[in-house]
Amino acid sequence: MYYYVMKSNDIRRNLATEQYLMNEINFDEPLLLFYIEGPCIIVGRNQNTLEEINKKYVDEHGIVVTRRLSGGGAVYQDLGNLCFSFVVDSDSEEFGDFKSFVQPVVDALHDMGATTAEVSGRNDILVDGKKFSGNAMYTKGGKTFSHGTLMLDVDLSVIPNALTVPEDKIKSKGIKSVRSRVTNLKPYLAPEYQNLTTPEFRDRLLKELFHVEDLNQIKDKEYHLTDEDKKGIDKIFDDVYNNWNWVYGNSPEFTVKKRQHFTNGTIDARFQVDDGKISNVTFFGDFFGPKDTTELADKLKGVRFERADVSNALKDVDLNQYFTGIPEEDFLDMLF
Repeated sequence: MYYYVMKSNDIRRNLATEQYLMNEINFDEPLLLFYIEGPCIIVGRNQNTLEEINKKYVDEHGIVVTRRLSGGGAVYQDLGNLCFSFVVDSDSEEFGDFKSFVQPVVDALHDMGATTAEVSGRNDILVDGKKFSGNAMYTKGGKTFSHGTLMLDVDLSVIPNALTVPEDKIKSKGIKSVRSRVTNLKPYLAPEYQNLTTPEFRDRLLKELFHVEDLNQIKDKEYHLTDEDKKGIDKIFDDVYNNWNWVYGNSPEFTVKKRQHFTNGTIDARFQVDDGKISNVTFFGDFFGPKDTTELADKLKGVRFERADVSNALKDVDLNQYFTGIPEEDFLDMLF
């Protein structure tokens, strides 16, 4: 396994680096990435940004907002959070199998004293039943990355002010508030690790994952960016993660809105229906799926907004590629 520790604290540049290394560099072993960033919110690929954030609070507090390539929900991060990412060949892991990716991290945390850390639900890591890590996945061009957060010492007071979490999602978790569901990892680590800074925690975790006591022992596994790499990353930064259209975009007015929270994510479907036929549709939500839902939307344009007609339009479509783990009948029940 190779690794790269990002020098930037800008989430937009770090996501650009992750995307560049996944798409442009061929490694003969898996690649592990670590990155830390200042206060920011990252929304999932399929989410409506303005509905996920408290825009006034975000602007007043200088919180950076961007959108990632992977699905899942919006997350808040600051310098007390450590992000990790595994990049592998797509055929080596099944899409949505988060446990196989994060289990080495969980095992390392056990060695550092957080013995109750466990993979839970579709994409979370919990400690004593509280969430400190969320994970998401993206696949393209024969490569897959699975990235996640590790909340070491995040300012939890910001989260309920910066993020807007739908009431149905909170109810589905059986909790009273966002804050009651999340926790920092720091108090659960062994005493000798509780005063680590985030970079020190990163380095300790790196040693645990490689089973070494000195990073010099794995210096031949560290990747170093070339000048060409940096130019490619700059371009992705400008074209994607610092691009208003990618982060916010423009959403047309819709005449029909259907929303439901499933075990494997929330789907929020917005339809423009003219003369009984679908003229436009956009799918928002924190669901996962290896394919872009705009492809599915194109298949539904011109179809009558009736269950039988939509079902017929989907007969040759593998809906699991767009909404992983959500059965077609449940999808149709939501719409009709």
